[in-house]
Amino acid sequence: MAVVAVWKCDRDGTMFDNKKDAEEHDNMLELAANITSLLEQAVPELSEDLGEAVGLVLAQKRDVLAKACKGKPSLLLEEMVAPSDSNVSDIQKAGNA
Repeated sequence: MAVVAVWKCDRDGTMFDNKKDAEEHDNMLELAANITSLLEQAVPELSEDLGEAVGLVLAQKRDVLAKACKGKPSLLLEEMVAPSDSNVSDIQKAGNA
């Protein structure tokens, strides 16, 4: 029987084949949680589910957001997600909750 090393993210239980990917995922989830906290503080009427969904999308798109903030806002239009994408449907579901 072979032994296979896997890394598990404590935040959501996602499993990875290598430590680098696991740490990157964990950092993205930490950023999403911090963005969610910021949004909830700035917009008190924002629902928890919607705040989490928006925080996750912003964290997943952090690279393009950083470039857009540094003077290339058109990159956001290139990164727009199709309505069938799970991120958009998660946000829509949270907004309807």
